[in-house]
Amino acid sequence: MKRASIAALVCLLAPSAAFAGPASNAVKFFYTPDVRFEPDPKYRDRFTEPVTKLFELNDEAVRKNPDVIACIDFDPGLDAQDFDQKTVSKTLKLVEALDGDTGTVTATFTLFPADAGMEGAAREMVWSVKKVDGKWKIADIASKTNGWTLSQLQCMTGQSLE
Repeated sequence: MKRASIAALVCLLAPSAAFAGPASNAVKFFYTPDVRFEPDPKYRDRFTEPVTKLFELNDEAVRKNPDVIACIDFDPGLDAQDFDQKTVSKTLKLVEALDGDTGTVTATFTLFPADAGMEGAAREMVWSVKKVDGKWKIADIASKTNGWTLSQLQCMTGQSLE
């Protein structure tokens, strides 16, 4: 009986991050087992506005100026272009803060191993999530590390960038 009581107490006192749920899983998808590029059209069903509008503008910019880097020239979920997959997977921590059908999932991780000598490799990303038709979707991504929000990025389409 004492073991059952102790086990129940441990479960009650354990931090909620240890029991990450479906909202965290929606974010984790973009980090493991492989980092996935959020603006890729095959992942659009995992997002809502306002981010989907930016992705559409990015697509239009790519169509109109295929030889020029469009609006999104980095991986938004990483806040970087380069990374070491093993390090991201090993250091990834997700913490949910939900309020009904909305909330945030904060992802903290490191881009490179400590011995790589890469300063500024630690990241803290805040993913805004929203439940739509029973599924958690991404509404926005913000970098606490570098102070930007994906939905606030400017995307100019239809203009020659030369």
